[in-house]
Amino acid sequence: MGTTIDRTTVGIVGAGPAGLMLAHLLARTGIDTVAIDIRTRHEIETTHRAGILEQDSMRLLVDSGVSDRVLRDGHEHKGIELRFDGRNHHVDFQGLTGASTYLYPQTDVFIDLADARERDGGDVRFGVSDTEVTGIDGVAGQTPAVRFTDADGARVELRCDYVVGADGSHGTCRKLVPETLRRRFFREYPFAWFGVMIEAPPSSPELIYNRSERGFALISQRTENLQRMYFQCSPGEDPDAWSDDRILAELQARVAGGDGFELKTGPITEKTVLPFRSYVQEPMRYGNLLLAGDAAHTVPPTGAKGLNLALADVRLLAEILERAVHGGDPAALDEYTDRALDRVWKAQHFSYWMTTMMHSLDPSAEATLFDERRQVGELRTLVESESGRRFLAEGYTGWPGR
Repeated sequence: MGTTIDRTTVGIVGAGPAGLMLAHLLARTGIDTVAIDIRTRHEIETTHRAGILEQDSMRLLVDSGVSDRVLRDGHEHKGIELRFDGRNHHVDFQGLTGASTYLYPQTDVFIDLADARERDGGDVRFGVSDTEVTGIDGVAGQTPAVRFTDADGARVELRCDYVVGADGSHGTCRKLVPETLRRRFFREYPFAWFGVMIEAPPSSPELIYNRSERGFALISQRTENLQRMYFQCSPGEDPDAWSDDRILAELQARVAGGDGFELKTGPITEKTVLPFRSYVQEPMRYGNLLLAGDAAHTVPPTGAKGLNLALADVRLLAEILERAVHGGDPAALDEYTDRALDRVWKAQHFSYWMTTMMHSLDPSAEATLFDERRQVGELRTLVESESGRRFLAEGYTGWPGR
């Protein structure tokens, strides 16, 4: 069987939320794309991942015509609770910044985007294999190409003007930037999150970020009858070694306090351990290759920034590619790395700050009394200061796009 030659303007490697949002935004400007992914659509939409959308991310879904389902099925959160010393301290996002966040799982964002591309006749190919990207160096006479085997076993060569790597932290596109040019910034944390899905009503109308001497806990929601909760653990923790009763007892012990707060619990339907890493690769553009989302950067989940950063990347990238393609200004690509990284490093700082403020910093040994007292002092300073609460609210709800 021979190779089929296809042609498009932008080839997108990775058809998760970042890749599909970019394809959708470019289609609105008349730019052709083909998006591919090694996963099937079913695999992506049945992989449960949490999702807190910044206000601008929610507006991007709605205003770009993807879907307004987030307004119906999403849960608006006008603030969060910081819990320490055994009681809650409310941070009012709306009162401080006039902005909210929206609890809307990443799975639903993907479904909305995949449905929109299907509805609009977009070319998305799931379940491909043997992907190879060539010709991205920008050398005269070279044509970028994405070669792959499609879901039916046919070999395809997709020739394009630009390639966007949106294939995640375990993808291949980030490695296409030559070692001599790429810089990697990495931090691995000495703890992880033990995450569980629980069949129960919400324990709180908004997220609770809890600091205790036993370690961090996050009390989140998923639906009216399904809740997501996490507690700090060792990266090597075996979730199967924990019984449901032990998990629920540990979660309750983390949030216990003089106010008598108790979690609403039920059967546990899912258990997993999530490692903590911070990563940034520079540059985010090499020749005719541009990186977006987790392919270029990852953040700890404490600040709820991962999906929002990916959407901010592709919103910017759509603007730049439109200038390059329709405006005849390929030099616009030179702006991408610096403009994207401006937000990325803000998000890295915010996520690092939230993480180190709320977690026991050295689970391999007992935290010193100094560390514990300093963290509580920081939290008290934060909640007692309007400026401090506003700083948290601005970071959590997202900074204006540039």
